[in-house]
Amino acid sequence: MLIERIGGKIPSSGIHSIERNGTCMEHYYQPEIECASQEQIRAWQGERLAKTVKRVYENVEFYRKKMDEVGVKPEDIHSVEDLHKLPFLTKDDLRDAYPYGLLAAPLSDCVRIQSTSGTTGRRVVAFYTQHDLDLWEDCCARAIVAAGGTNEDVVHVCYGYGLFTGGPGLNGGSHKVGSLTLPMSSGNTERQIQFMCDLGSTILCCTPSYAAYLAESIWERGLQDKIKLKAGIFGAEAWTEEMRHDIEEKLGITAFDIYGLTEISGPGVSFECSEQTGMHINEDHFIAEVINPKTGEVLPDGEKGELVFTSITKEAFPLIRYRTRDICILSHKKCSCGRTHVKMTKPLGRSDDMLIVKGVNVFPSQIETVLLNQGYPANYQIIVDRQNNSDTIEVQVEMTQEMFSDNAGIVAKREKTLVDALKAMLGIYVKVKLVNPKSIARSEGKAVRVIDRRNLYQG
Repeated sequence: MLIERIGGKIPSSGIHSIERNGTCMEHYYQPEIECASQEQIRAWQGERLAKTVKRVYENVEFYRKKMDEVGVKPEDIHSVEDLHKLPFLTKDDLRDAYPYGLLAAPLSDCVRIQSTSGTTGRRVVAFYTQHDLDLWEDCCARAIVAAGGTNEDVVHVCYGYGLFTGGPGLNGGSHKVGSLTLPMSSGNTERQIQFMCDLGSTILCCTPSYAAYLAESIWERGLQDKIKLKAGIFGAEAWTEEMRHDIEEKLGITAFDIYGLTEISGPGVSFECSEQTGMHINEDHFIAEVINPKTGEVLPDGEKGELVFTSITKEAFPLIRYRTRDICILSHKKCSCGRTHVKMTKPLGRSDDMLIVKGVNVFPSQIETVLLNQGYPANYQIIVDRQNNSDTIEVQVEMTQEMFSDNAGIVAKREKTLVDALKAMLGIYVKVKLVNPKSIARSEGKAVRVIDRRNLYQG
């Protein structure tokens, strides 16, 4: 069975330079899309949404049952304004439908699967046709070009490969741009740095925690003058502006945020531009909403809530109104880069894994901000426990070599300063334990920041 191409004709792609504000050149991969009018974007979205809904209703029993339960038919969906009529989709739904229950294309048309990194319960797998892969790589190419990438760059990809989406996505995007691509994958830091020096890597793609680790390792070896990096594209985990500035300073680069979910496609759902004030969502492929996570009410621009995505060009695995659990804000404010697609803030937390300690909402990003503002590295762990029916929270923080001291009085004074700063930020007492440099286990993937020993959600 041949699939009607939901994405329509693929536009001309490549690196296009357009003068902005009469002073600087902005680079785009697909300018006719990235700089399209709001009217054009809404027209694309309405047409593609209607086609996608019709196709999943006809071909996916899971969606048909969910739509029938709320009394919605494909003919009820004509434009983006009708999106709210459709039911939400959750990660539990994806697990329940594992492995083939949400597949919207013949299996014979699929050429790849990717999977989430979850370790409990049934995994989530996403399917791709070749067309899906092409569109995904276009999205990643847009991100690389927005970060200043050209066919003269060396793109150093040390996201994980295999079932993870980070490596394959940026790898494919780099190929689309025409850059020399180093498919390093994660781990083996010695080799990463050797290749970085020998081959002149100019754009680094990895998690922000691993970028910080690489920066630390490069400085330890005194190799900072041999590094030719100019930009970094970092995602897959939460990070703060303070961490961004720290990485930028140590590596001498501009650090760009990128966002994606394996379930939706992978990295490239949204990406940061030269303005660095949020990530442009690729609205020709995804419709974004922000909702009240408790009521499901759609919120207007500028209000904080849970991010919801609908994919409108995916053939194999389109998701309709998928609840990401990421908390963010959307903005249509005009961007100086010239791109017209809506911006999302970096995730401000999670609607489902936020820590509630002594009745207070605590986000790890708040703690990280305090630590970095006080001059500590982004190597820490938050340990939450419950003793005598009362919550406890401890933050173990690495000292730098410069601040390390055997003098217990000096260490105690430093700990008290951090306790006071955290109390001012969070409103609760947080025990602080300063530990020796390099005593917290390093991660070459996603950093494990929180250890919650309360076992509140078992069973």
